[in-house]
Amino acid sequence: MGALAQYAFTVHRIPVGVFGASGYAGRELCALINAHPQLELAYATANAQRGDRAWLGGREVTFVATDDAPIRDAELVFSALPHGASAEWIARARGEGVRAIDLSSDLRPGHTTQAIPYGLTEVAREQLRGAEVIANPGCYPTAILLSLMPLLSRGLVKPGSTIVVDAASGVTGAGNSPKPELLFGEVTENYRAYGVGNEHRHLPEMRALVDSFEPDADLLFTPHLLPVARGILATTTVQLTEEIDQPLALWHEHFAGERFIEISGDLPALRDVVRRNAVRITVRKAAGLRTPTLIVLSAIDNLVKGAAGQALQNANVALGLAEGLGLPL
Repeated sequence: MGALAQYAFTVHRIPVGVFGASGYAGRELCALINAHPQLELAYATANAQRGDRAWLGGREVTFVATDDAPIRDAELVFSALPHGASAEWIARARGEGVRAIDLSSDLRPGHTTQAIPYGLTEVAREQLRGAEVIANPGCYPTAILLSLMPLLSRGLVKPGSTIVVDAASGVTGAGNSPKPELLFGEVTENYRAYGVGNEHRHLPEMRALVDSFEPDADLLFTPHLLPVARGILATTTVQLTEEIDQPLALWHEHFAGERFIEISGDLPALRDVVRRNAVRITVRKAAGLRTPTLIVLSAIDNLVKGAAGQALQNANVALGLAEGLGLPL
């Protein structure tokens, strides 16, 4: 590449910042941004690791304290700060005229009364174009809600029924703060449920989207911890208003043309989606039941399509870039 071409390529990059860059999702974001052909990482914050360096996406990143971040040096900032701490910094960025995408739960439906676009990209794409603030969905809701869309949008969920979700995630979904229950000796060769009792923090945003289709159905969600680093596999059982002869065809029709959603006749596995910005879905009829029932299975990488990848996908849409730019498929 000649000097002039190299200059043009560089100056047209859009500067973006990352708050909370030392966590799993933050590091994933920095790596994706550094590999993105039209974005440039302006700063990456990490209070506890200020001054530390990390090699992310083929480039060295030096973390700065959040208070020292030159917010206005970016056109858009991603916040991967902890839940409860993120909203303040999103507000500061907006006060500086900088667009923001929040990866915490602070601005998601059920957690705020503000009318903020919910960045489930394939569902809310038109609301995201040119958006100033976007609430990035949680990892579990991404896997679960996308898999339910063909049924919810067609009113096929039986009124008065309960949508039952059992989902398992790799340990990176719990963040990188030291916790005894996440020690190697506790996780390896083990498998357990957590957040039992239908009170997980991802439920409000899932209920909000499900209820927007008025299915008159309850949602019962039980998460589990897998002894792997990354990935989510969700199994969702749904009672129907009527029998569906070829259910897989319904998912193919609904998601036709969606490059990051893969409908397959095979059962999805984590190895199909790890380090990819993809959702892999299949559906089976449940035999031997009096009510027509489907079992929907979906798999994602919790750090990519479930966090950093979807945030970047939303940024591409909001900034008017090609939606798939810089995303691993």
